[in-house]
Amino acid sequence: MPPGKAGRSVSHVTGAATILLFLDMAGEPCAVKGPVLAQAIDCQRGKRDRMAWRTIVLWIAVLAISISCQARKETPAPKGTAKIEEQPSAQKSGPMPSKASSVPSSEETPAAGPTSTGVAQASQVSQTAPAPGSAKPVSPQVQAFWPRFHGPRGDNLSDDKGLLTEWPADGPPLAWKTEGIGQGYAGVTIADGRIFTAGNIDKDAVVTALDMDGRILWQKPNGPAWTKNYPGARGTPTVDGDRVYHLGASGDLTCFRVEDGSVIWHTNIMERFHAPVPEWGLAESVLVRGKYLYCTPGGPETCIVCLDKMTGETIWQSASAGGDTTGYASIQWAEFEGIPILLTMTAKALVGVHAETGRLLFRHPHETAYDVNAFMPLYANGEVFVSTGYGSGSELVRLKRDGENIAAEQVWVNKDLDNHHGGVILVEGFLYGSSYNGRWCCLDWKTGETRYMDRGIGKGSLTYADGMLYLYSERRTVGLAKATAEKFELVNQFRLPSEERAESWAHPVVCGGRLYLRHGNILFAYDVRKQP
Repeated sequence: MPPGKAGRSVSHVTGAATILLFLDMAGEPCAVKGPVLAQAIDCQRGKRDRMAWRTIVLWIAVLAISISCQARKETPAPKGTAKIEEQPSAQKSGPMPSKASSVPSSEETPAAGPTSTGVAQASQVSQTAPAPGSAKPVSPQVQAFWPRFHGPRGDNLSDDKGLLTEWPADGPPLAWKTEGIGQGYAGVTIADGRIFTAGNIDKDAVVTALDMDGRILWQKPNGPAWTKNYPGARGTPTVDGDRVYHLGASGDLTCFRVEDGSVIWHTNIMERFHAPVPEWGLAESVLVRGKYLYCTPGGPETCIVCLDKMTGETIWQSASAGGDTTGYASIQWAEFEGIPILLTMTAKALVGVHAETGRLLFRHPHETAYDVNAFMPLYANGEVFVSTGYGSGSELVRLKRDGENIAAEQVWVNKDLDNHHGGVILVEGFLYGSSYNGRWCCLDWKTGETRYMDRGIGKGSLTYADGMLYLYSERRTVGLAKATAEKFELVNQFRLPSEERAESWAHPVVCGGRLYLRHGNILFAYDVRKQP
């Protein structure tokens, strides 16, 4: 340092001694060791006042300590890998309504959280990131919104844009894979950065919440697991604000808190409305709209019921639809000439119920072998389309209003497209879906004319996004086809890498730039967005 300049001080505290190095006015260095400031003063040559040196050294020490503390404060903490949150316990939230109680597990115990077996299963969850060299995971859009079965409008059409129009031979990049969601056929719903589904875990039907990276946030039981014909959960959870609702295969309807899975209310709709459980278990995904929740217990006393979504209390129950038991369908909302209508299928018919009063508006017979009416009706411009398997085929009916009454009249029937339970979608005036014998069909909505039939990837389910059909066969083959009525044009296909043995019956979902495919105990998320 040049002579005559003020001295600099560096302080380094090691726990036992402090070394100060500074220069006097002539620029000659002097090193002083030890914590005693007097030693520093005695070491100076010249006629400087001892008190002045004490003051200088003290100010230097304070400055050094201040700089050290500031540097420590600004040093960022080391980054780490986020851990899956511990499963929180459900908490009771005030008194339950008289007909809604805490949910039982398979052992008929109150649902204050997962059963011990459920927690054990959850702890075995595995979550797989993309392999080295594959595309980097891209976080889905915050706006990803698919709150109920077949999406916010119930039409199974995704609003996503900018998606891939072709895939590599082994499929699009895998964003993540999560095991541990339980056995079943339920699809996924998405809202506010969370994904929901359901599955059998040991003796319980369990609702699972995941984050957008596939980490399980919580798992809660909703009645007993369905272990009879084709074991596994059926119904997909419905998300509404800070609540998520799920209807189990045996009739257990539970309202959970989105944040931690705590139970707000519970009821069993089949016991409450004295209705028989169908042979293959309930498969309905409930409709939540406005202040109300709608579902279909069916049976001799009612068809559709309306509950207060906040408490589970009954608002109204419709008359029985000729004693029909419930089908395996979910309710579609429709507005026809100012009348809000709830459309669904019982075991033997298409029915319409007034959404505000619960009045049964019409019952249009549509029978299927084994009473498997598993189709969520499609509605457009005063017309309703349904399709069922085993040769029953497809049908379009037109609604007609006479005062406050509604009648349903058949427009056309097509036997080529007899959809089992994979769903049919309507895109620009044409219907697309798989027949019971595994042929992919396209029908004209207006005329019912068959535009094509093709084996494609075999019998399965589908969804639509950005001009493309996303196909998912019941044997784990995934396909991408153009949504065109000219011919069946399969662009790509690949085999889902799963060792699960059950049929892949869960419907695919495209939301937030990702394709979600569920097979048994595993949920896959593929990145299907175009990369810049």
